[in-house]
Amino acid sequence: MRIGIYAFDGITLFHLSVPQMVFDEVARQGLGDWETFLFGDRPGRIRTAEGYGIEGIQGLTAAEDADVLVMPSWFPDGRPAGEAVRGTLRAAHAAEATVVGLCLGAIPVADAGLLAGRPAVTHWQAFDLLARRHPDLALDESVLYLDHGDVLTSAGTASGLDACLHLVRSRLGADAANKVARSLVIAPHREGGQAQYIERPLPPRPDDDAISRVMDWAGQHLADSLSIEVLAAAAHMSKRTFVRAFRAATGTTPATWVRTRRLDEARRLLETTDRPIDTIAAACGIGSPVTLRQNFSAAFKISPSQYRARFRAVAIETEE
Repeated sequence: MRIGIYAFDGITLFHLSVPQMVFDEVARQGLGDWETFLFGDRPGRIRTAEGYGIEGIQGLTAAEDADVLVMPSWFPDGRPAGEAVRGTLRAAHAAEATVVGLCLGAIPVADAGLLAGRPAVTHWQAFDLLARRHPDLALDESVLYLDHGDVLTSAGTASGLDACLHLVRSRLGADAANKVARSLVIAPHREGGQAQYIERPLPPRPDDDAISRVMDWAGQHLADSLSIEVLAAAAHMSKRTFVRAFRAATGTTPATWVRTRRLDEARRLLETTDRPIDTIAAACGIGSPVTLRQNFSAAFKISPSQYRARFRAVAIETEE
């Protein structure tokens, strides 16, 4: 899969590197034949916001055979996209390429008319600008990204990692996304109210740390009772000390972490096995199929059976 990333004078290295890091990791891990390239208004060289020159930028025509086009950011002044860029995005969309607008990159995507009448997200500082320019947009500040299948937008800066990882998941499945996330050491939990389908891998921790040992042990015993009392005892701590240490190490509560891990395991089993829902619920320690359906739907805004129908096909195709 060829992924074109738009580069322009004044872009920050971070914004330019995010999609390259995530998508190139797919190839480095041997998970898929993915290739990224940089293109811009004209072939040649750009100069980043940090003052570095980057050579080998291809022209707009290079985007014609891309499967995915990424606008990783946009000019800080929010200037309207020129006709050449708008035309390139419209042509790619018409050719069934996925168009991605990360952070301020949602601005040229909206200017190209690809978000007309649709909800979208961008950096919060650009909400007023986009609302004035495109009053038909329904901007949602509560999510990290929004995926329409053909067009994907994300909120500010680091949420581009979440959006790119989501694209990996939607194309290659949960196992591939989790391998990429673990390799890049992406944070285990992202607040924002989104109901996306990304993995929440564990953060790096010292192997001899008590919290690390408990988390590793709990991950292998999801079907068992994992109450605060059980976890604290496994860590040889009092409940109060354990809860405080756990939050300091992970940024979340033990109960939230356990629930997230169980739901992640349910997703993995839905993708990679044909087990019935009741068996999956028991294996994950969630209890009854009804509880699994309720928790799964509340977390991901999709039922377990619908999730399996969508992502099981992706997993099978990847294996083949």
